[in-house]
Amino acid sequence: MLRGMFTTLKALFEKPVTIQYPEQKRPVRVRYRGRHELKRYDNGLEKCIGCALCAAACPADAIFVEAAENTDDERYSPGERYASTYEINMLRCIFCGFCEDACPTEAIVLEHDYELAYTDRASAIFTKDKLIVKVPMGGSPTPQKTEPGLYTRSVPEMKDPVD
Repeated sequence: MLRGMFTTLKALFEKPVTIQYPEQKRPVRVRYRGRHELKRYDNGLEKCIGCALCAAACPADAIFVEAAENTDDERYSPGERYASTYEINMLRCIFCGFCEDACPTEAIVLEHDYELAYTDRASAIFTKDKLIVKVPMGGSPTPQKTEPGLYTRSVPEMKDPVD
């Protein structure tokens, strides 16, 4: 009984670990998987090429991708296709990261945002407008007009690290 009382008294003098949440936000770990984001290249083009490998890899069937063809007048991504419709049902998502692993262009990334609250089911379906990152500085918004044949590869060439 004395040992229990000693443990209680010792805990009284320890500093509390309470964080005042709305004012202070706890930093997340490096490997934390939070809210999804669709990334862009530095020039403003979308990285997503509409291949739907993320939807195929999703065990919860939470991702829907519909692809459309790029033209030289309207170019959304460097490949032949782009994702005209990209939706993630966040109520079904289990934040496993399989979509991130399956993406050949590293377009979908699970970032560190953990504030995901919904008031109704419709707001829990994240469309492409909610997921895509804003246009970077110096980049132009999509769609872009390009010269014919300028973008022929959906995945950019990898540079040799030795060069």
